[in-house]
Amino acid sequence: MDAGVGLRAKPGARAGLGNPRRSSTARVPVRFAVEKFAQPLVLGSDRRSCGAKLKVSCSRKPAGIDKTYYSADEALVLKQKAEDVVPYLNDRCIYLVGMMGSGKTTVGKILAEVLGYSFFDSDKLVEKAVGISSVAEIFQLHSEAFFRDNESEVLRDLSSMHRLVVATGGGAVIRPINWSYMKKGSTIWLDVPLDALARRIAAVGTASRPLLHQESGDPYAKAYAKLTALFEQRMDSYANADARVSLEHIAVKQGHSNVTTLTPSAIAIERLVPS
Repeated sequence: MDAGVGLRAKPGARAGLGNPRRSSTARVPVRFAVEKFAQPLVLGSDRRSCGAKLKVSCSRKPAGIDKTYYSADEALVLKQKAEDVVPYLNDRCIYLVGMMGSGKTTVGKILAEVLGYSFFDSDKLVEKAVGISSVAEIFQLHSEAFFRDNESEVLRDLSSMHRLVVATGGGAVIRPINWSYMKKGSTIWLDVPLDALARRIAAVGTASRPLLHQESGDPYAKAYAKLTALFEQRMDSYANADARVSLEHIAVKQGHSNVTTLTPSAIAIERLVPS
């Protein structure tokens, strides 16, 4: 994996396959729930059907992305770079992986808009599949294993489609079977310093982060300690991605003293490089 590699998927060894651990709790059929409820963020004026397995219509409505994410100049750069990279994608899906709070959803929506792809958040699809409004509540009412089983089913179904940008949950990388699905497309790791992640999460609270919300104490210290432990468990898995976006690298390149001044558009632009 190379931080300078663009969106093109590279050949090479894949993560090993495996069967996800099954929860003893009865689960809602994920494919049915996704077909019934999921509505992708659809972008562009003329898009083909998203795919056969997930029967989700691709409407031609505007993306609805907040244009304050980027300036007119950035929009032009994004458009030009997207035109350069589209031939290399060959309609493959793009899967964004990384720690919680790393900006996968925000960056993913921008990439989807400029590439003319549809956008999905895998956590949101799991919530719709099981009929529970938040990941935190799924963990509380069932278990992490229950959530992971449904997450794997969502990724399996999405992997049969094309022209999608998918923001995955922070822990999606821990199951080898999920890599077998994501490697059908192109995977990108958003690598954000843990200190910046901890400050970001502490500022908004941990209520929506079930793996961070069990302990009391200073929000930043609690978030940083738990993020460090999680990252140590997952860093080798994140390294399976085809490309890595290092926010520290981008910040240095642009002359910033820290990553907090980077805009989502700057991160998206960094990835729109053909190889």
